[in-house]
Amino acid sequence: MTNALSKMMAERDWILADGATGTNLFNMGLSSGDAPEMWNVEHPDRIEKLYAMAVDAGSDLFLTNSFGGNAARLKLHGAQKRARELSRISAEIGREVADRRDRPVVVAGSVGPTGEIMAPMGSLTHELAVEIFHEQAEGLKEGGADVLWLETISAPEEYKAAAEAFKLADMPWCGTMSFDTAGRTMMGLTSADMAVMVEKLDHKPLAFGANCGVGASDLMRTVLGFVAQGTERAIVAKGNAGIPKYVDGHIHYNGTPDLMADYAVLARDAGATIIGGCCGTMPEHLSKMREALETRPRGDRPTLDQITNALGPFSSAVDGTEDNSGDTPQPTRRNRRRRG
Repeated sequence: MTNALSKMMAERDWILADGATGTNLFNMGLSSGDAPEMWNVEHPDRIEKLYAMAVDAGSDLFLTNSFGGNAARLKLHGAQKRARELSRISAEIGREVADRRDRPVVVAGSVGPTGEIMAPMGSLTHELAVEIFHEQAEGLKEGGADVLWLETISAPEEYKAAAEAFKLADMPWCGTMSFDTAGRTMMGLTSADMAVMVEKLDHKPLAFGANCGVGASDLMRTVLGFVAQGTERAIVAKGNAGIPKYVDGHIHYNGTPDLMADYAVLARDAGATIIGGCCGTMPEHLSKMREALETRPRGDRPTLDQITNALGPFSSAVDGTEDNSGDTPQPTRRNRRRRG
């Protein structure tokens, strides 16, 4: 299989990824608590539309509707035996969408966390985690995914298990973690920790980075944390479209298309190669991001002041690396105030 992403990265200095999966599917009628992956067989036309919306808005790469498509997550819906099938179909639909375009489009097979706690704190062993991730990887490979895309991971043990599984599947991959607790993942990993961990893997990702988390400002600070470690590996920035607000029984994200355009350019200038959105990022956001990346000249690496001035304040005073690295600058008190 041609490594389409490596080829694209060799020819381009930035790549626009897609936006939200869940937010868009909820807008199409998905109910809270339902498994989005079941729509691959129940409503394939809507999944095709999901992919097409991202590509039509300018995305060079989109993720398949398989985030929760592993056996551990599907067990909650009595569909654990369909993990490989549902992942395969998600990629097959994506392959059709990508192949109809007159420009290269990368189909990235989304692989999310198992939802289980790794041993010794929990019952999920390394061997079982590898088995779970390998099953899904094989399904995505069969469906025609160009690359596997691990995302929203919190535990380093789970990240390592996925890397081993992807090696068994003989697939290139990218992997992001979610930094949402004062610059750390839920399991305590910092951006510096991740940068070091990635280089120690036997089967290394083509690119690594951050997705989801708190908001665009915090994610940008995490990207600077990766850069401060001197990594030469491509960095992924896939931040939420602002901060979620609960309004009239629904969750809305306050990030405007113009804010996400500013974020995209800042991410590029900070050192990210693959830039996209996560929760709340709609096609209108992606269109503005594409326009900004194409028309705004590359600038110097942004400072924390420039990030907060453009995207809003950080959610915490620290980025998690203050105990083990002096490379990442800290925001000033002024930048931590919420603007009205």
